[in-house]
Amino acid sequence: MDRQLAGWSDPAARLRQALDKDEFVLYCQPIASLNATPRFSMGEVLVRLREEEKALLPPGDFLPVFEAQGMMPQLDRWVVKHVVERLAKGSRLPRFTINVSGQTLHDTKFPGFVAETIKAAGVAPASILFEIDESDLMSRLEAAGRFGAAIKAAGCGVLIDGFGRRSASFAPLKTVRVDFIKVDGSIVRKLLGNDAARVKMSAIVRVGETLGIGIVAECVEEQDVLQRLKAMGVGYAQGFGVFQPQPIEKVAAVNAG
Repeated sequence: MDRQLAGWSDPAARLRQALDKDEFVLYCQPIASLNATPRFSMGEVLVRLREEEKALLPPGDFLPVFEAQGMMPQLDRWVVKHVVERLAKGSRLPRFTINVSGQTLHDTKFPGFVAETIKAAGVAPASILFEIDESDLMSRLEAAGRFGAAIKAAGCGVLIDGFGRRSASFAPLKTVRVDFIKVDGSIVRKLLGNDAARVKMSAIVRVGETLGIGIVAECVEEQDVLQRLKAMGVGYAQGFGVFQPQPIEKVAAVNAG
């Protein structure tokens, strides 16, 4: 935490300033459809922070400060507001995934904020998926269930990130009414040389098909892995071997080159 706080005499005030003055920048990493058209039907939204001397700070440098200050719901609201604005302008990507923190899962007013923001902008609710990390799902199952129900009632979708990092339990997915799961990179990276990883991925694909849940493989860095995923029936892939993160305007703007 010391490195993140260096130079910030009042972290809470610095974060409020960043939120009030729109000092964050949205990036996006498109997610490829492996067996459907169009090739890129959605993308994960990523956040950077402008710092005068350091240009753009990656999330690892400021998210822990937000978490320590209990301010993640404010940041998540900022992201929703600006993603909805991007969609309202028109987007080549029809759907975005937005990460929500464990703190936000406990914010009972957040789904209402999402619904009101989407309605005011005239944006289709289905154009937004909310990503919940598997660790937050397992440790905050009751809150995640309430959050998922409220977000689904607003017309948005739910995605579980980092799936399979632990035991790959499917029971909680029914509680939260999940639309997609993103299989953890610890499984995806081993697909070419590890039988246990292939068995685990095959089982996830089979259960996903049974439950009607879309499967996204994350951390895809090699074309051989991409081909293996297609052969295994995985529907979507994300990673530096598919598409590197870019400013959201460059990825999504209708008139972008």
